[in-house]
Amino acid sequence: MIGERDLAALLKHIEPELRPGIFVFCRLSKSEGIPSALDPLLTFREQEGTTLVISQEAAERAGLRYQFVSRLITLTVHSALDAVGLLAAVTSRLAEAGISVNAVSAFYHDHLFVPVDRADEAMAVLLELANY
Repeated sequence: MIGERDLAALLKHIEPELRPGIFVFCRLSKSEGIPSALDPLLTFREQEGTTLVISQEAAERAGLRYQFVSRLITLTVHSALDAVGLLAAVTSRLAEAGISVNAVSAFYHDHLFVPVDRADEAMAVLLELANY
């Protein structure tokens, strides 16, 4: 199954979906392992340490400090990993609205973490973008 590459088609069919839950970003040092009780939505290892994206509830239960309390919006169009311009168009439009975003591309879809208090507004911006 090959993802879409055409930017106009991608934008027309982004079909954003606001996922349930509240997510946060946590940092672990390079020497810390991921607690076995956690099931991170996202794990990314950088030179300085490991970033986890987990539910706010899980972070608080594990006693982890966190930043960027957010909601997750999935662009349900199947975008190709080498598609050009989708995230640029989406993040530019959100930036124009003053909404910060942390974007993650996975195999099938692009995912946007937006501030929890701006999620509904971000959805409106994305739906408007899809109907341009």
